[in-house]
Amino acid sequence: MGHSHFDPAMQNRPAWNAGKMVGTKRPLTQKQIWAVRFFLDREGRLRDRALFDLALDSKLRGCDLVKIKIGDVVSGAQIRTRSTVIQQKTGRPVQFELTADVRASLLAWLERRGGTVGDYAFPSRVDHIGHLSTRQYARLVDEWVTAIGLRRAEYGTHSLRRTKAAMIYRATGNLRAIQILLGHTKIENTVRYLGVDIEDALLIAERTEI
Repeated sequence: MGHSHFDPAMQNRPAWNAGKMVGTKRPLTQKQIWAVRFFLDREGRLRDRALFDLALDSKLRGCDLVKIKIGDVVSGAQIRTRSTVIQQKTGRPVQFELTADVRASLLAWLERRGGTVGDYAFPSRVDHIGHLSTRQYARLVDEWVTAIGLRRAEYGTHSLRRTKAAMIYRATGNLRAIQILLGHTKIENTVRYLGVDIEDALLIAERTEI
């Protein structure tokens, strides 16, 4: 239940989003990606480097990313080149690729982490049987972007989900491909998610000669 604006007690109460940036978070640029990787490598944070890389490649929501199990990304002694997970929000499967650099960082972390295929790739430090919480993941993202000089109010876990999708869209203009990669049920959701506007459409049209 909300509050009536006629309630005297609410007259001087600030809005919940006063002073906060709400809405879509910015994707990272290629330069910012490498800055975060350099920071994590310099600090020797294998887990965080693997988590960051997997977030970029998988394009998963935070709630799905933290629940990745070792068996989702490992086949035998090798890191998979592709994986499929069931999305918590939609209940539908989504497939993603694992590129060479990401496979290398995952392998380095999992060799240190140990465990079996049924274990979470990123366990909780409080409950080793459980997985890293979405709240802790969000705190880590805040730390990473702050470390490279970005304003954390402008970036978040969705920044990592959007980053590769935004790059692919800029390179190809293929909204249907982005819809599939993000696991959206409707292409309208993809349009809103990427912030596609008339300027984007015109730029794509200008690049197409007939």
